[in-house]
Amino acid sequence: MYFISPSKGKMHFEEMMADIVGYIKGLPTSAYKVIIGADSQTIQGETHFVTAVIVHRLGKGARYFYRKRTHRKIKSLRQQIFFETSLSLEVGSLVTKALNGAGLEDLKLEIHIDVGNHGETKDLIREVVGMVVGSGFKAKIKPEAYGASSVADKHTK
Repeated sequence: MYFISPSKGKMHFEEMMADIVGYIKGLPTSAYKVIIGADSQTIQGETHFVTAVIVHRLGKGARYFYRKRTHRKIKSLRQQIFFETSLSLEVGSLVTKALNGAGLEDLKLEIHIDVGNHGETKDLIREVVGMVVGSGFKAKIKPEAYGASSVADKHTK
């Protein structure tokens, strides 16, 4: 599994995690948020999914990495949102396992879901938030879901 760092290029998952752990342990007195968010867009008969991993050093900047996947065109918005959420949960569980292995088990992940109280996705909020919370993660929706609506969205086009 590969991720892309805007500053370091293509990295294996293990390399990305080593970079994240080094970033956190490099300034251990700071507070951190680790965020996973996904977004998708259908272009020319294919749906492009981007899953982003963001490490936010609160008040002092952030780093992010993203993974792109292409899928046959998904026509249903519901199916698209559920697939985005499942990709976030998959990456979230891998990141959690790696952080725990590095002695950072106190760091709790947030999953940012690309749904909100306005627009077509409002009817899906309960279900996808339930999926995320039921998997043991904190869920954020728009407008607080910047991991999905800003970072991942930037790379779907």
